[in-house]
Amino acid sequence: MERIFTKGTKILDSYGRERIFNGMNVCDKGCANKETGKHDYDLAWDSTLAETLYTHGFNMIRMGITWDAVEPEPGKYNTDYLNKIRTYLDECAQKGIYVYLDMHQDLFSHYGESVGDGAPDWATDTGKYKPVPTRFVWAEGYFWRRFVHKAFDNFWENKVINGKGLQDWFSDMWQFVVSELGSHPAVIGYDMFNEPFPGKSGGKVFRSLIKKLVVTTLTDSTVSKTQLIKRALSKEKATVLNLYNSEVFRKITSAGDAIIKDFDLNRYFPFISKVSSSIREIDKEKILIMENSYYSNLGIPYSCPLPEVGGKPDGNVIFTPHAYDLMVDTPAYKYASNDRVGSIFAEHKRSQERLGIPVIVGEWGGFSEGNDWFPHVKFLLGLFDSYKWSNTYWAHFGGLFETELFKDVLTRPYPRAVTGEITSYCHNREEESFTLTYKQRKAYDAPTEIFAHKPVKSVETDGEYTITPIENSQGSVITLNTGIGEHSIKIMF
Repeated sequence: MERIFTKGTKILDSYGRERIFNGMNVCDKGCANKETGKHDYDLAWDSTLAETLYTHGFNMIRMGITWDAVEPEPGKYNTDYLNKIRTYLDECAQKGIYVYLDMHQDLFSHYGESVGDGAPDWATDTGKYKPVPTRFVWAEGYFWRRFVHKAFDNFWENKVINGKGLQDWFSDMWQFVVSELGSHPAVIGYDMFNEPFPGKSGGKVFRSLIKKLVVTTLTDSTVSKTQLIKRALSKEKATVLNLYNSEVFRKITSAGDAIIKDFDLNRYFPFISKVSSSIREIDKEKILIMENSYYSNLGIPYSCPLPEVGGKPDGNVIFTPHAYDLMVDTPAYKYASNDRVGSIFAEHKRSQERLGIPVIVGEWGGFSEGNDWFPHVKFLLGLFDSYKWSNTYWAHFGGLFETELFKDVLTRPYPRAVTGEITSYCHNREEESFTLTYKQRKAYDAPTEIFAHKPVKSVETDGEYTITPIENSQGSVITLNTGIGEHSIKIMF
């Protein structure tokens, strides 16, 4: 497999080709075992997973593991677990699928049950606040549960537990993971911490947003009070949210701007610099991957600088923002707002421009019954293409590969590797076409590669091309040999 690295806002391979990745989250959050009192971990991997992703054109996995799975006891690492992960990486390498390792968490820890996931029990200090089961939605712990806030606050304050600060334990754990898996050819980098949450101040953000929502609803003339009441009393109550366009939504979320900026600069930035420095002691080449905070998923600006190693910004970093519609994973997902989610990703685009680094959208999408929400997913894929962003869809689950979503929406054409600088590319679903334009400034030792998701009717290009069918698939790989200059390719399906 080629070495993958960054240059400016582009992801390149060892041939110097610009790379685009079409990927999937495969995440292991674990589950409570009532018989043993421990958490069991299983990535829900089977022998067909890598093969199926490959035949449908996927070339990347965001592989989610947890601190608890890696280090169930202080300083005692679960090498059996990591060896199992290594076998999955082997399968990915055989199929040319690249992987970035995600240290996943939700609500910081599982608290002995399946409330959340992430840190082991020994690293979870909730102070005087006792964990309680979820009552409404899994994410409520972020909004008003003090035991979750306290666990995060102790982590950000690097509270000493078992003779060492929590962040120091975490950094050492990452060092061990990198020493065990970092040299694997499928691994391109390390997603250091999933959706960092501010702690107690995050609860303050939630209260501020609710207050601003009420005030804005009452005072903003663009929010129709008549329509609000009418929709609230109808069977489709969820359509109330679509009265809040992106401008109104941003006015509401601005209530959390100052708190999140303070968190990004004074808590998150020192933390990712600490973890980055630990990783760089073991691996100086592979990519450091930074996420936005949980609340920046709503479009609150992300203010964190690039992680620093040795007092200088690291030069090989990717930004992996997340964003979801408010109706995600509910029957109302069919009302997901392109305008609202598009504005969140537009804010992430501004963050990319400030940082000057590439983007892989780490989490996006969702799942619901029916197919009324497919246009929203198609819109987002088109948006990512217009930004020249790679992505990893959330998430793989048992039965996904049999769904219309996977076969007809997520499986799509895209440029895997381009011998030059991509100008633009677009999948026109109505016309059944794919177009790519790029500027080539030198000769390359490898071709441009485009994944075609279904049988190709015609190819218009100025260079020589070859269509290689993918076994057990409708798909193929189109390789093009082009010279110096501007090139345009159009593929009809």
